[in-house]
Amino acid sequence: MTEWLIQHFVRDAQNTDNPTVRTRYGQFAGVVCIICNLVLCLSKGAIGLLSGSVSIVADAVNNLSDASSNIISLLGFKLASKPADPGHPYGHGRYEYLAGLIVAALVLAIGIELVKSSVEKILVPTPVEFSAALVVVLLLSICVKLWMAVFNRTVGRRIGSETLEATAVDSRNDVISTAAVLISAIVAQLTGLNLDGWVGAAVGLFILWSGFGLVREAVSPLLGEAPSSELVEHIRSKIMSYPGVLGTHDLMVHDYGPGRQFASAHVEMAAEADPMQSHDLIDNIEQDFKTEDHLIVTLHYDPIVTDDPEVADMRNWINQAVKIIDPRISIHDLRTVPGPTHTNVIFDCVRPTDLELDEAALARRVGQIVRDHYPNTRCVITVDESYVSSEQ
Repeated sequence: MTEWLIQHFVRDAQNTDNPTVRTRYGQFAGVVCIICNLVLCLSKGAIGLLSGSVSIVADAVNNLSDASSNIISLLGFKLASKPADPGHPYGHGRYEYLAGLIVAALVLAIGIELVKSSVEKILVPTPVEFSAALVVVLLLSICVKLWMAVFNRTVGRRIGSETLEATAVDSRNDVISTAAVLISAIVAQLTGLNLDGWVGAAVGLFILWSGFGLVREAVSPLLGEAPSSELVEHIRSKIMSYPGVLGTHDLMVHDYGPGRQFASAHVEMAAEADPMQSHDLIDNIEQDFKTEDHLIVTLHYDPIVTDDPEVADMRNWINQAVKIIDPRISIHDLRTVPGPTHTNVIFDCVRPTDLELDEAALARRVGQIVRDHYPNTRCVITVDESYVSSEQ
């Protein structure tokens, strides 16, 4: 059914790399979820009010909050699709993250209210009327939410949307909470044990827990989280796949919303090669990223002396030796300046952000390692911070 809906309601559905098509997917998913959640809210709300079940009403309100969340997500996709303007040259993609943060705040507010009403029901319990209609509407809710979980996961993975994948997880969690409500109603009918208020409180706490998770997920990209290891590896592998590229370092990725990422890196190439040819290759790599990956990449040319075997051996030895401190540490841009009494060894050292040694301590430690192996040297070390979590 998901594929049928996509083929009939999402124009040019196969071209998922196109930002316009991605927006169509997001808006379509939002409309489908709004309709489903409103139907569930109305049906559960009617049964809950007629039966006097606060847990069923709580579950209905949860569906209403889901519909509100879907509306905000829908607006987020719409606003995020706005083109760049002079005031926002990187586009408006972070609207999608802001929408997620608003959704999280709504979920938290509703969770607090549900816990409050459920505690009141625990303190002053009232009987719950059991009926076939109640069982039917809850079973229907479980089936619909299961389908919504699969639907959102399918669409979310197709367009790479964390927002829709989070919606899929939320739908799966709703299946769990609705099943708990159904079980409490059956237990009350069979044993007379009224667990309605307790189950309502559990649902409310579950919503609060989900809300805190949503807050963390929404805030992280706004604060500038590290790029995924898959993206980092893809960028590095692609750069290294071009003939003439000897190495790459200082990779930085800036996220301005889904599908709006910009990257920069240094590319090491032989200093003895024709600089015009090296520059042309770098231009081609940048253009290939833009065409094939829809990623704007800016590359800096670093000339590396390759016709001096002693310098090459020193570079390779130091690069391996510093990994004794931490396997993620690396060096680059090494050059030497020989003198009558000593040789200056000048290079950059990449420091992982969570390394216990600060910049000065790391420079001293690395310098000592080099001097122990090359006694007649003095190190001039510039410590760079690693801006990707999987720096190797």
